Amino acid sequence: MEKRLEVDIQVIVHATEDPQKIFDAFKDVFDLDVEDFVSQDLRGHFDNPITLLQAKLKKKKSMQFVKTLVSGISQSDVETILEDIESRCDDSSLFLRISKQGLVQKRIVLGDEDPVKLRIYTPVYSQKNLSKTYSEILRGTI
Repeated sequence: MEKRLEVDIQVIVHATEDPQKIFDAFKDVFDLDVEDFVSQDLRGHFDNPITLLQAKLKKKKSMQFVKTLVSGISQSDVETILEDIESRCDDSSLFLRISKQGLVQKRIVLGDEDPVKLRIYTPVYSQKNLSKTYSEILRGTI
């Protein structure tokens, strides 16, 4: 039986960036459409315009997203995540950041600078099983 998964995606698009490039990258890499995202216009620290893109994936879309993520990320990045998985998990969620620039270049790499923020959620009823559950997901065994 497959796990129930949900994926939340959040990315900030700065005024100097072309949002269409971000949408194209999500389409090419993860097969997500513009319609999968909600766009919100905001103001940054120096009153500069920014756009917040958010998506909430459920059911088949979330499963496909996670499969693509796991198959596209390098083994060294998977090992990095597994090494500090305890600090990346909270309340049945795994938090990851991938490089927005890498995504535009059709690559999936971990990145903390100007990232695409991901929250992967699956119900885990015992905290002691949290690391094990996400380790299995990242190894592609679920």
